[in-house]
Amino acid sequence: MNISGIVFFLAVIVGTLMITYYAAKRTTSANDFYAAGNRLTGLQNGLAISGDYMSAASFLGIAGSIAVYGFDGFYYSIGFLASYVIVQYLIAEPLHHLGKFTMADAVAVRFNDKRLRGFIAFTNLMITVFYMIAQLVGAGWLIHLLLGLDTSWAIALVGGLMTVYVTFGGMLATSWVQIIKTILLIGSTFLVSMIVLSRFDWNVFGLFRQMEQATPLGGRFLEAGHLFEHPMDLLSFNMALVLGTAGLPHIIARFYTVRGGPAVRASVRTATYAIGIFYAMTVFLGFGAAAFVDWSALTGRVELAVPLLAEALGGQFLMAFISAVAFATILAVISGLVLTASSAFAHDVYNSIFRDGQATERQQMRVAKLSAIGVGAASIVLALGAQKLNVAFLVSFAFAVAASANLPVLLFTLYWRKFTAVGVMTAIASGLLSSLLLIAVGPNVMNPVDGWIKAEALFPLKHPGIVSIPVGFAGGIIGAWLSRRTAESGPFERMLVVAHASEGYTKEGQLKNGS
Repeated sequence: MNISGIVFFLAVIVGTLMITYYAAKRTTSANDFYAAGNRLTGLQNGLAISGDYMSAASFLGIAGSIAVYGFDGFYYSIGFLASYVIVQYLIAEPLHHLGKFTMADAVAVRFNDKRLRGFIAFTNLMITVFYMIAQLVGAGWLIHLLLGLDTSWAIALVGGLMTVYVTFGGMLATSWVQIIKTILLIGSTFLVSMIVLSRFDWNVFGLFRQMEQATPLGGRFLEAGHLFEHPMDLLSFNMALVLGTAGLPHIIARFYTVRGGPAVRASVRTATYAIGIFYAMTVFLGFGAAAFVDWSALTGRVELAVPLLAEALGGQFLMAFISAVAFATILAVISGLVLTASSAFAHDVYNSIFRDGQATERQQMRVAKLSAIGVGAASIVLALGAQKLNVAFLVSFAFAVAASANLPVLLFTLYWRKFTAVGVMTAIASGLLSSLLLIAVGPNVMNPVDGWIKAEALFPLKHPGIVSIPVGFAGGIIGAWLSRRTAESGPFERMLVVAHASEGYTKEGQLKNGS
């Protein structure tokens, strides 16, 4: 038994619960629960965005993929980082000015239709829950492998902790868990990277040369084609990563936790720097794992590459510390997902649809907390049922739906005068349904060896984005064209002023410049 590991894991649990206790005393309104009272600074929110985005799959999976598959593993790093160009220049600040808590708020400024709110809330719940199931299942196996805890108990532990954070601490507790996780993650990654480089006398080129002898791939280690055998699958994968981030509901929610456009821009800049530094260091982690960890231990267990590298470099103590950081990473990401899902139900469905926006602060808080408990419990049950299945593709599916359904709606709403409410519905429906269909008939689900359906796949690509993303945009265009007579210029002009030339909402929650 690794005593250091138990101590570090307990420290993470106690520390995060203390943060939740502190945040609970300051969470007294719906705005506090959903958006941390808009009190975060640009630096704090940028670190929280990083913590929300850099999942355990990033920390462990990318380094392992680089170690096993060489250059192909690095495509993950490129895609995750490049996505923030779109977020910074097209999405972040306009959404901050338009919305209060969710993506549906921003769309409702131009298309104030209850059906649209419900449709957007449903799509975002689906994205969030699917993403969360993959994270919970991965968390269960990781904790099982590192601590020997049964996977079912591990899933229940992580799910219970994330529900406590959100229910009692809301966005403030979630944000600070994510901020601390980002600092720990970058710090630990930097430490291990420096140790790896020191083993090669600080010669980066020597590290690259060593890779040609360290793995069975030999001289082909730095060539593409080992993970993505089909070039179209590689393109499809990167399209979903680069375009999907701007449509992820838990990333969109972070634009509302600060006050003012400058703070939003500072948030995205900080997040871009933090994420860029982290993903650059995954190269050293992956190369180090390939050089110092037995290849057979990595095959089929890529998520263990970093812990095993830490053990090879610094023994049980360093491995325990890295594993605890991975645990904190899991808690931070899943807490953000639970909060986003509960916000979609409590704010978009209960308050905006059932109560016509007239629910009191007390009623909103009660429903928000109950929905957080419900989402957490449902996610745990679904993850327990799926723990024996291969659910890794659900993360790429979430990105594909975000890029295919949410991104067209956001871009057309913000920048296309002739877009209509019907276009919103057709964009979401076409993007969502095409993603679901292509995943269902693709090799992730249909596979004669280990698929959910033991049959040959009807769609050859694992990642549907190359088809579903154009379908989502086309659906929005066709829907808007068919309903072009219903397009009104007034709401667009009003939205344009608020999105690009104002500070959005006042302290009282009213729209500036035209409400």
